[in-house]
Amino acid sequence: MTPEMKIELDWLARWACYSPRHIAVKDGESQRELNYAQLFSQSCFLAEVLVRRFDVRAGDRVACLAQNELEYITLFFATQRLGAILVPINFRFTGSEVAHIVRDSGAKLVIAQKAFWDKIENLKAHAQLWLFDGPESLSEVCQTGLTKSYAPLHQSFVSSFEDPAMILYTSGTTGFPKGAVISHRMLFWNSVTTGLRLNLTQNESVLTFLPLFHTGGWNVLTTPCLHRGAKVVLLRKFDADLVLKLCESEKVTILFGVPTTMDFLKRSRLFNVSDLASVRYAIVGGEPMPLELIKAWETRGIPIRQGYGLTEFGPNVFSLNEEDSRVKMGSIGFPNFYIDAKVVGDKGEDLEDEQVGELVLRGPMAMSGYWNNPQATNEVIRDGWLHTGDLVRRDSQGFYFVVGRKKEMYISGGENVYPAEVEKILRLFPGVREVAVVGVKHERWGEAGRAFLTFENGVKKAGLEDLKTHCLNHLAKFKVPLEFIVLDDLPKTESGKVAKRLLVGGPLLS
Repeated sequence: MTPEMKIELDWLARWACYSPRHIAVKDGESQRELNYAQLFSQSCFLAEVLVRRFDVRAGDRVACLAQNELEYITLFFATQRLGAILVPINFRFTGSEVAHIVRDSGAKLVIAQKAFWDKIENLKAHAQLWLFDGPESLSEVCQTGLTKSYAPLHQSFVSSFEDPAMILYTSGTTGFPKGAVISHRMLFWNSVTTGLRLNLTQNESVLTFLPLFHTGGWNVLTTPCLHRGAKVVLLRKFDADLVLKLCESEKVTILFGVPTTMDFLKRSRLFNVSDLASVRYAIVGGEPMPLELIKAWETRGIPIRQGYGLTEFGPNVFSLNEEDSRVKMGSIGFPNFYIDAKVVGDKGEDLEDEQVGELVLRGPMAMSGYWNNPQATNEVIRDGWLHTGDLVRRDSQGFYFVVGRKKEMYISGGENVYPAEVEKILRLFPGVREVAVVGVKHERWGEAGRAFLTFENGVKKAGLEDLKTHCLNHLAKFKVPLEFIVLDDLPKTESGKVAKRLLVGGPLLS
């Protein structure tokens, strides 16, 4: 970007001017709502309080442990006005995990709801502490901000394009979480490419039930829709019945979820009776969505658009058009606008179509790096390309398919096995609802597959031989799991993905 170019970052001030009475955010449970003028007023007033009471300045980190509340969105915009950096923290973390993030980020101020206060009360030596809710709290300040004139208060906008807006800590499989630095550049370009790919307008009405410590909560639909002056309805947690009711009452236009939440919605008693006519389509990420589940949503007139993203890039990176959801089941589609993608081998060489390799990405929606961790940054970003750690293949038509995590691949009898490929086949077996395949030690083959499955209610659980026969009809023998375990449910992460690290178990001995 040349020096004379300036990207408008004060989205909220613009919409407070253009459409002041248009609803910006709404609480799906209490029905409280803020229009764009009110949200701007609150954010200006809160910014002033952050300066006067806590001396928050440009570059300071402000950490927050809270559920999806309207005031969380206000805090997001208030810190931007000051050039400060918001650090959302997973409120389900233990006190020691929270302490690590506070110390690692160097947070000047930590804000927490009363329900999570015990996780931060021992951090007084490291940061200033402030209640999110209750008397003299952030929420009370925000309510005061609705009755005060913001004209003499903090209307200036300090943040610039390359400044960090947030630090989102990612839960790695090893070691402590790493803080991905989310710049204003990243937010802007993610919003631009999302808007182009999903045809977003000011008339959108979307639900956000993923927690705001997760990139999906902030950046799949929330920030792109606020950039367009649209309406965002917040839920503190996922509730299938409530989501379907709100789709009807709030005239939701785009629904976002992962296969697990889409399955819960399909199972709700309200699924077949709710008015879903306003929903143009649902976008699904995290894992491939089973064909039977895609078909179930299509019977309600809602096509499925599958996609792919990650905290460190985007997160809206790939999208599959709804008309391809069946014929290209399991595909994440094509890269979105302004994103370069390629498949590389172990030595960084470009691979041809149908070859499996690591997905690497380049574009303006890449993170700036990991906070305070140059070693981890240099391992992930090399020669301008972000290495995702995900194994993919690209077919001859240019469609991309996730084959698995690089670290999840296992070697059985000298052959590479990619769990996602096996899982795709198992999902085709009648009655299978969820599946996860992991590699475990085997005394003869080195490693072998263990499959965990759940079945639809009322469907007879398949025998081992039935599943093996199904796999042998579609997979090479070395790819077929040696053990099948049927569970009532699979453990999930905060975002609804299957938590494979909890499923490995002991070695296979036969």
